[in-house]
Amino acid sequence: MEFREVVRNRYSCKKYSGKQVESEKLTAILEAGRLAPTARNLQEQHVYVLQSEEALAVIDAATPCRYGAPTVLVVAFDKNNVFTYPGGKRDSGIEDATIVATHMILAAANDGVDSCWINNFDPDKLAESLELPENEEILMIMDLGYAAEGAGPLPNHAKRKELSETVTCK
Repeated sequence: MEFREVVRNRYSCKKYSGKQVESEKLTAILEAGRLAPTARNLQEQHVYVLQSEEALAVIDAATPCRYGAPTVLVVAFDKNNVFTYPGGKRDSGIEDATIVATHMILAAANDGVDSCWINNFDPDKLAESLELPENEEILMIMDLGYAAEGAGPLPNHAKRKELSETVTCK
């Protein structure tokens, strides 16, 4: 698919068919995340692939937003392996993990796999439930699968501000 088409047509799926994502597509999605740029190439991301009934039950206990997706990715980062910006007020952890997640979402769309970025959960409680190492912080949950019949973008999906409202050239 042409990149502009991927970006234009990708939406947050809120209803999945339950059909499993093929292993080669899942691998390609994960590989897109692995190839994402990170500050100083620290590659502090860690992606957890959840597909078992037990693991998905943990997600269902953490959020009402799995929407029946058969695969869930949890994107975390090693908060002890981040670049601290000059001034010391910020570090690269959240943005690097965001770039990784965005690459995976776009790769999924390119391969015809639907997704949804989930942030309606308590990251600390989920990390504890998944028994993640203490040095890892969860950024987001990503539902992956194929849209159920009748699923589609929300009515406001295509509504966007004009560039002149969001971009300033100096």
